[in-house]
Amino acid sequence: MRFSFKKKKIEKLYTEEKDAHKYPKNVVDNFFEIIAIIESIESEQDLYTFKGLRFEKLSGKRGNRGERSLRLNDQYRLIIILEIDEEGKYLLIVDIEDYH
Repeated sequence: MRFSFKKKKIEKLYTEEKDAHKYPKNVVDNFFEIIAIIESIESEQDLYTFKGLRFEKLSGKRGNRGERSLRLNDQYRLIIILEIDEEGKYLLIVDIEDYH
């Protein structure tokens, strides 16, 4: 599935591993694993088959904006939004957030 980044800091983490030291090592490792999963799937529905990711729509204001999360570990989440353009659906990767 196609994806793009909303924030340059997350794009640079992906392309250059810039500022990887600002996150726990397992969060960075899991971030790259999740990106690999996203690249390999056909649609966002396929994310539900990976139970450990806990793919879910967020509630409240975040849910109203269409934000969803994927679990990086017990504390960190990858925030994404499903977008549509002329080429079809893609995932907009918003940020890595500490949920504690």
